[in-house]
Amino acid sequence: MPSTENLTDNYFVARSVYSENSFLEENERKVRVPKTLRDRLAKRCSCTTKRALGITKSLLPVLDWLPKYKLKQWLPGDIISGLSTGLIATLQGLAFALLAEVPVGFGLYSAFFPILPYFFLGTSKHLAVGPFPITSLMIGSLILSLAPDEKFLISSNMTEFSNETVVDIAARDAQRVVIASTVTVLAGIIQLALGAAQAGFIVRYLSVPLVGGFTTAAAFHVFVSQLKLVLSVPTQSYIGILSVIYTLIDIFRNIRQTNIADFVAGLITFVVCVVVKEINVRFKDKIKVPIPIEVIVTIVATGISYGANLKQKYNAGIINSIPTGFLPPTPPDVSLFSQMGASAFSIAIVGYAVAVSVAKVFGTKHDYAIDGNQEFIALGISNIFAGCFASFLAGTALSRTAIQESTGGKTQVAGLLTAVIVMIAILIVGKLLEPLQKAVLAAIVIANLKGMFWQFFDVPVLWRQNRVDCLIWIVTWVASILLGLDLGLLAGVCFELLTVVLRAQFPVSTALGNVPNTDIYKNMKRYKNLIEPNGVKIFRFSSPLFFGSVDYFKERLNSVVGFNPVRVFNKRTKALKKIQSLIKKGQLRATREGIVTDGSVANEGFEDDEEADEEPQPDVPTKEIQVDWNSELPIKILVPKVTIHSLIFDFGAVSFIDIVGVRIFKMVVKQFSRIGVTVYVAAYEDHVVKKLEKCGFFDETLKKDMFYLTVHDAVVHIHTLAMYKDIQDPIFEKISLMQELKEPLEDVEDDVEELEDQNQGHAGFGY
Repeated sequence: MPSTENLTDNYFVARSVYSENSFLEENERKVRVPKTLRDRLAKRCSCTTKRALGITKSLLPVLDWLPKYKLKQWLPGDIISGLSTGLIATLQGLAFALLAEVPVGFGLYSAFFPILPYFFLGTSKHLAVGPFPITSLMIGSLILSLAPDEKFLISSNMTEFSNETVVDIAARDAQRVVIASTVTVLAGIIQLALGAAQAGFIVRYLSVPLVGGFTTAAAFHVFVSQLKLVLSVPTQSYIGILSVIYTLIDIFRNIRQTNIADFVAGLITFVVCVVVKEINVRFKDKIKVPIPIEVIVTIVATGISYGANLKQKYNAGIINSIPTGFLPPTPPDVSLFSQMGASAFSIAIVGYAVAVSVAKVFGTKHDYAIDGNQEFIALGISNIFAGCFASFLAGTALSRTAIQESTGGKTQVAGLLTAVIVMIAILIVGKLLEPLQKAVLAAIVIANLKGMFWQFFDVPVLWRQNRVDCLIWIVTWVASILLGLDLGLLAGVCFELLTVVLRAQFPVSTALGNVPNTDIYKNMKRYKNLIEPNGVKIFRFSSPLFFGSVDYFKERLNSVVGFNPVRVFNKRTKALKKIQSLIKKGQLRATREGIVTDGSVANEGFEDDEEADEEPQPDVPTKEIQVDWNSELPIKILVPKVTIHSLIFDFGAVSFIDIVGVRIFKMVVKQFSRIGVTVYVAAYEDHVVKKLEKCGFFDETLKKDMFYLTVHDAVVHIHTLAMYKDIQDPIFEKISLMQELKEPLEDVEDDVEELEDQNQGHAGFGY
């Protein structure tokens, strides 16, 4: 078989030159009959057995995959996955509760309740639903703003001489749980509403660079919030702008008050977790089930804390109390909705965006589809349900989902088993973890941030690949660090949209040249050996033509053609008035050879074209004078040279045009036409022509015959007109001579035959 490197692919096409009109003459357009509102409602509201079953399965995906469940093949993997993920989910629930600023035990509720509705409603088979560190931290920031310690100060009444104030921890924690559950319900309502409105597309505005910068900044916030627990140093609760900076200052200011027992426990936990996790990654092919190092460390740390009595001897910070059993459902505090609306929206979007992104990764890996709108509904109902049971918002953590998938999980049956393990911890095991140091949980959280911090290495890659995306990453990261996660996310989205607007408003626009002997046209500045058709400019504008880009369109067009048509017209008008005035005075004469001066008359009054003091005489004759503006005029009038006779607009990248764009484009076409430059439009979309028709672009002078299907069609048409013109003038001259000299025409038929030969096979024409 011959090598593909030695093969040359050629094709030859011979066809007519197609303008819009000539193409429609040979190719009839399909007639689209728009559906009436009644037809659309009838289709939407029609109900058949098949349609009803499809809607039911889309709302309850469990009805689709559960009947197909392969018990013998899938159940063993789901059992192992559920047990492994359940242990991790239990510890992450406890740890992430610290981020959410609620009592640790309530993290177990957040790891249990959201799983139940998602089992029935979710479209992902591998998503491990539960607390997510970033949303937990965002909830914690909201809680600190609505329920700071200062609101719960009470008198200690230790002695009759001292009246110190202390924080009423019981009242504070109770209020914080109410706030956490209320914002979770509100975020769930927002997610449910967006899902019902089919607004799953909203996550597309969170680009990969934006999410990378935001999650890396969030990881830094999480690190700082857990660092103070590892060191066990006192700090104030800061919220809002620069809060993370103020917290760092407090940590280093009080670094001498570090609790050695907590610091050593946290440091050892961090090192062990990082090392074992690295072993799990490097030897994942040999280790079928990852080593549950968090579970092992927690058990060992709890035993050491209990046996050594670290609380009493070293004043170590321990969990101290984990409630046993479930709390009865309670409604959210609706009065708080108005104070947390903006925060709830951002928390809902972040939780959804991360969960769907992770779900799509594993959906692609295992070849099944993720319905973004249904995920909105599933997560919304899960959070509403969980919020009524004193839980905080659920999404997913990549590490937890990765464990559920890597340990053999096939379906959400593994999720149910995860919930069973967490339930056992709530009912039985929870009390046994009360001696566990908070520093150990904080170190586990920090160890799990490695993947997020590693995203810093994406910055150099982004800088080499696309600097705009790199700027989005950096701006989002800096804004999220300095302004807080809520405002930082908003700033990142605004900057991202700004880059889109600027790229649409200031797009790439170039002059095109022809690849010799082809119908291909490329950027003149990028390629060598391109040939620009004589007297023709081809202008490509790579953006929609709308109100935001029309000014740049005109600016770039004037730069490409090398002159401003309005200025040319004004200069020519001014020069004509002066010429007519001098002809009337006898200082100039108009002849067949052009305009000549009378040698006996001095050429005065024409110093520079910038002078406009001389007003035209009211009796200047309006007789039309033909002037070759590109030749040397016999007077001192500086008129810009126009070296082209045709201008082709390549509209292949113009996806839409608005009414402002139509008006400006029509004005531009007429500006060029009045200085003798014929305008053509090529490679346009049909809907662009339709919009031009609706907006009144076409009139007696602007017709559809200026539109050509390709750039090459327009160039060949211009070339054909030029050849006809070159032959037409000598024919007329010979006819005139024949009438005067009575001589026969010679070689005229040969010229016509030569023209016909040159017009065959336009597709191979090249400059």
